[in-house]
Formats: sequence, structure tokens, C-alpha cells
Amino acid sequence: MILCLTHSNDHYTIDIVMKRLKELGKEAYRMNTDLFSSKLSFDYSLDTAKSNVHIQIGEQSIAVADIEAVWYRKLWTAEIPEELDDDFKEIYFQEYFTMRNIFFESLKEVPWFNPMARDHEVSNNKFEQLSVAARNGIEVPKSLFTNDQKKVKAFFYEECNSQMIGKLHGALSRSMLGDTPFFPTTLIKESNLDDLATLIYCPMIFQEMIPKAYELRIVYVDGAFFAGKINAGQSERGKTDWRIATDIYLGWEPYVLPDGIAASLTKMMRELGLFFGAIDMIRHQDGRYVFLEVNPQGEWGMLQRDLGYPIGETIAEKLVSKLS
Repeated sequence: MILCLTHSNDHYTIDIVMKRLKELGKEAYRMNTDLFSSKLSFDYSLDTAKSNVHIQIGEQSIAVADIEAVWYRKLWTAEIPEELDDDFKEIYFQEYFTMRNIFFESLKEVPWFNPMARDHEVSNNKFEQLSVAARNGIEVPKSLFTNDQKKVKAFFYEECNSQMIGKLHGALSRSMLGDTPFFPTTLIKESNLDDLATLIYCPMIFQEMIPKAYELRIVYVDGAFFAGKINAGQSERGKTDWRIATDIYLGWEPYVLPDGIAASLTKMMRELGLFFGAIDMIRHQDGRYVFLEVNPQGEWGMLQRDLGYPIGETIAEKLVSKLS
């Protein structure tokens, strides 16, 4: 059995992967991680000879010993029953979170796509992402991670030539459409510099603004690439972040990466320890490729839907290949 970890509101992409796994002769089971709660039952037992880890979800019984591999797509917070008294909610969440982690840890000897711990480490460290990209010959923007207003002002004038953007480290949106609440990449003007006193409460990333020819979403699947091009340059709203370009129609176009860029990105992903990632890059107006970030759980459904790329099928095939 191949275990597919996601959440209750995930649609389309997971169906593609599970369908292909079944075509390849592999039983696939979808676990909605937000339902690892009072909505399932589990029993973990051990003695001096062996340990047994088992969960029961409805009519489905799953023993860790039967799981061959894990596709880790998404991890969501467990649901807390509305009827539970407020005094018990903290311990409820704490104990179910711990028991869920024990279940995941019991699977550490089988192939993961991506390994959960490494996935989280990369997601939570864009500084490392930029460093590893640069180390592998990929251009990155001048960047400053800070909560210091004075450092931001100096960076704005001395490093960015008064052309700078600001963004949060973490993503707030969970939609492949980018239509759920999030803080977009924002152009920082000179007039904004005196309004950054609250930075002490919310550290941010500041980067030089790269003049865009267009933007790229590049899906990496264990050595395979699927790239889409999008150009929001004509959008007043979307100039700095295509996800808020609601004033014009934007469509994805197929794109083929140069061999040299693909080779450097492959080295970067291998050093990061990832089998999968959604990479964002900018094509500079002068032709250079500039790396922004990689999201190990990034969305790719829009590229498969709009461009016909076999991304989900490739995920399934690459995962199965690790079992042989």
C-alpha cells in the first residue's frame, strides 16, 4: 500500500496521483491528516520482540507493516470537536498531534516523497533556499531578512537603488488559484520607509525588485521538469505578484527551461534533499533567470489542468520506481 497524506479539502491533484498509482498496480490510500483526531481510532503496542502500529479509519484498517511508501502532499491541523470543553482543547490537540507524529515516525524506513522533516525544514528556511541556489550557480536577488527599520532603509538606498519589494517568509494561501487570504509580494516605495515601525512585531524579507519579462512556475519531480510561464506585466495590481492580477486575464503558457538552468536546479534540489518542489523564478528583462523560492508542497494543479502536463502521473511513477 502507498499512503497519500493530504487534507479534507484537497481535490483534483490527489485524484490524479492515486488513479495512476492504481494503474501501476499499487493500492493507494488517502489519509486526510486533519481527521487524525477523534474521527479515527488507533492502537500502538509493543513488547520485547516487536512493535505494532495500527489505525482504523471507518471501515479501513491500516497497519504500518503494510505501507510501502508515502506521498506527502499536505499536512493540516487536526480538527477539534466543537462540543469539547475549552479547558480540554489544548490537551486534546497536544495528544493527537503527538500520536499522529508517532504514526509518521513509525514509517521512517519506507520511501517518502518528500521526507516530512526535510520538507518542513526547507519550507521554513528561505534563507537556506537562496543560499543553496546561489551555491549551485543560480542567480538570486539581493535579500535582507530583518526586523530592523534602519537596516531596511539602508538596504533600500544602498543595495536596491530605491527599487525594493517586501514579503512574508511564510505562505498564508493554500489554494492553487491563490484566491484565499494571503499577504502578496508588495512594492516598497520611499514613502513607505517611515511606516515600518511595526516591523519589530512582524519581521519580513526585503529584496531588490527584479525587472520582469515574465514569471515562471517550475514543477520539479525527481529530475523531471514541468514549467509554466505567466506574464502579469500589463496588470496594475499584479506587477509584483501575479496572484492578485484580477484586473486582466492571465493564462499559463508552456515553457521549456534551458538545459543549464535545469541542471543547476537539479543540483539545488538534490542538495536540499527534495524529490518534489514548485520553484518560482523570474526571467529578467535582460534575459537572466533569477530564483525566488521553492515550495516543497507548492501547487501544480493549474499547470496540469491548463497545459496538459502529466505532473500527477509522473509523481506516481517516480514514487513507484523507488520501490524496485
